[in-house]
Amino acid sequence: MLIDIGLPLSLAFIMFSLGFGLTFADFGRVFKMPRAVLIGVLAQVTLLPAVALVILMIFDLPPALAFGVMILSFCPGGVTSNILTKLAGGTVALSITLTAVVSLLSVLTVPFLVSWAASATLGDAAPPIDVTAIGVSMFAITAAPVLLGLLLRFFAPGFADRAEGKVSLVALVLFVVIVLAALATNWDIFVDNIGVLGPALVAMNLVLLVLGGVVARLLGLTGPDGLAISVELGVQNATLGIAVAGLVAAASGIPEFALPSGLYGITMYLVTIPGMFLLKLLLR
Repeated sequence: MLIDIGLPLSLAFIMFSLGFGLTFADFGRVFKMPRAVLIGVLAQVTLLPAVALVILMIFDLPPALAFGVMILSFCPGGVTSNILTKLAGGTVALSITLTAVVSLLSVLTVPFLVSWAASATLGDAAPPIDVTAIGVSMFAITAAPVLLGLLLRFFAPGFADRAEGKVSLVALVLFVVIVLAALATNWDIFVDNIGVLGPALVAMNLVLLVLGGVVARLLGLTGPDGLAISVELGVQNATLGIAVAGLVAAASGIPEFALPSGLYGITMYLVTIPGMFLLKLLLR
């Protein structure tokens, strides 16, 4: 019961922290740098699921975990992708814009993609999925908190500047708690499948980082812009993946579908932080 209430509330606060760090100018960059934003958005919406499908062809995962990997691939970049982009020397403005735009867009894309992935990976064992209900729930726990945080910063910028650090810290703590809860709840499944699931997620992360850089370079985006797109592809909103898995299962607790997102919430930092410094050499 505590998880059922705490998980969506925690995700809502994490998404609020994202909006709390945004301004309307961030969305205005869609028109100021349309090419970079379009490339980044299309890469996240199309390349991520495509790479996940290829990974599932290579690694033999149980159907439930394969479905979980697909759920993860439908999620937008995580809140910390902006921090990692700054650390790597990427274009932070582009990273923030992509995170915001794709997070709002996911309210429309994720429910339909999840419905398709359930049939593709689980077959007859797929649970009935109410696309509308998932869309409404996602709006309530993702888009609405982002907009609330955005409006609060707009109307009370002084308060937002003073409180942003504390809000971000609370969001980070909640993220860690959710990831650990997902692993602990499905610990036996985690132990039985870590030998395959771990390498599959690491491989997916590496491919996404490199592919993001390659695509950006081929389309004329080098240097900081290319790094931003690479990090946005490699860092996913693992908390959202766990929450979506819970919405699909429509049952008490955190389902095994959430395990890939929970594990990726840890491994993506271990892969992305050293990987993005190597990408700086590729994208110079």
